[in-house]
Amino acid sequence: MTTVLIAGGGVGGLAAAIAVAGQGHRAVVLERREEFTEMGAGIQIAPNGFRALDRLGVGDEVRALAVYIEELRFMDGTTGERVAGMPLTERYRARFGNPYAVVQRMDLYGPLLAACRESAWIELRGGGHVVGYEQDADGVSAVLASGERVRGGALIGADGIRSAVRARLVGDGDPRVSGHTIYRSVIPMDRVPEDLRWNTVTLWAGPGWHFVHYPIGGGRFLNLAATRDDGARHVVTGRPVPRERVLGEFPGLGDTAARLLRLGEEWREWVLCDRDPVDDWTDGRVVLLGDAAHPMLQYAAQGACMALEDAVLLGELLDCGADEFPQRFEKYNALRRARTAAAQIVAREMGRVLYHPAGHGALARNRMLTALSDDELHDKVSWLHGARDFVEALPLS
Repeated sequence: MTTVLIAGGGVGGLAAAIAVAGQGHRAVVLERREEFTEMGAGIQIAPNGFRALDRLGVGDEVRALAVYIEELRFMDGTTGERVAGMPLTERYRARFGNPYAVVQRMDLYGPLLAACRESAWIELRGGGHVVGYEQDADGVSAVLASGERVRGGALIGADGIRSAVRARLVGDGDPRVSGHTIYRSVIPMDRVPEDLRWNTVTLWAGPGWHFVHYPIGGGRFLNLAATRDDGARHVVTGRPVPRERVLGEFPGLGDTAARLLRLGEEWREWVLCDRDPVDDWTDGRVVLLGDAAHPMLQYAAQGACMALEDAVLLGELLDCGADEFPQRFEKYNALRRARTAAAQIVAREMGRVLYHPAGHGALARNRMLTALSDDELHDKVSWLHGARDFVEALPLS
């Protein structure tokens, strides 16, 4: 048995703990906050995410809290016209072996947290802010902000896009600021007019902006997320913003979408960030996972799914003693590198090519999407949604 330290108690960190414990190793999760909880609103889970959750043993618990979406619907945000829709019902589920669903972030996090608390092999330690690490031939020490050093046989950096473990391992500085600002609000569904209560993930695309909404919380709430390509250059994380400002950021929004946007209250804003793909996430007994390894923009709705995939594959490789961990970490890195890099790049390109073009670019996009059949739309996402061994990658050439 090896003690594996995990920096970060988010979705990726808890999933990694479950996977590591499943191989008979002791997992110690070091979370910077005092309490283990998850902030945020809605999150989308594609079939590959459910496949990973099943392999972690919590798929049924998450399914019980999910809303099963019927369609990914793409709308022209200025004209209000329906451009395309990817059906997510019988044919989609049969092809990919699982549903597509949306949840409140806590409805994904909660089952992972419960599984960790039920395991005798997992220790959850709040207030353990990892700021670096030291290693030698026999093991690794996570260095905490308090000055304490926590010793283990290996360290998994699952501490997010501004990972201290990555800073020591990769040393590539601050995340890349995308220039996109997202405004988020969650409202009770009983405030939404019945004619707007759609069981879809609906995206309204306009020139330099887009607006997404879908039900969460078992259908009790509507998640609203409106993004503006505004050239933002400074990081903002969850700052309250006046409703009037949000409404003023989306000129030309069609009538139906505007009705939905006006329902939002208590808006908060974030400036979106990601990083360029890197080849190497390992340093001896230290390895990165999730957003610490490959943070991506939200446009492919795959960030959480990629972290879950990471945890499953990494855990399955650790059926060995501590002496073999460095080689297994390198194998995990090699197996996951191309797939996660493709997801990062595709997410960026979706924002540029699909979500925000104007004029002739928007018309060309609409024509391209309208021409695709249901099967062709499913083909476009098959490398992501249909993954079974979590190493499939879209060729980038």
